Amino acid sequence: MDEKKLRAALITSSDMGYAGEREDKSGDLLEEALKKEGYEIVSRTILPDDQKMLEKELVRLCESGICDVIFTTGGTGLSPRDIMPEATTAVADRMVPGISEAMRAYSMQYTRRAMLSRGVCALRKSTLIINLPGSPKAVRECLEVILGELPHGISILRGNTGHCAR
Repeated sequence: MDEKKLRAALITSSDMGYAGEREDKSGDLLEEALKKEGYEIVSRTILPDDQKMLEKELVRLCESGICDVIFTTGGTGLSPRDIMPEATTAVADRMVPGISEAMRAYSMQYTRRAMLSRGVCALRKSTLIINLPGSPKAVRECLEVILGELPHGISILRGNTGHCAR
């Protein structure tokens, strides 16, 4: 394995996407943006807004060691079916609140509705989990603020304290 290659898994939480009734535009945008930044996409899946299914997939990806970071999109709003933060928190070893705080603060420049996002960020074992909103516009905004810093965080997570992965 290339020690400097950043490996990402993508999970979209969407009942309609899972049923094939809606195109996964946020997932497409996320995959394209990450590839442009040099990430290797090792897994991409769409699951319904079902907490147990989401938890199972998060655990599988973290336990397998195939990825450094899991990006989720969708399921972070106020709808009763939006349960991605709960699924993430349920499998987390430690929380990483600064990432979600930075995304919300940055997005507030564009829309006050950013305050309604409940996305969280967490660690399970040596995998970082980042909840992104479900709209392509919001995904783009959130990536703008975090992508530049993630390689350093992932490098530290890997145990490298003297240099930054890229």
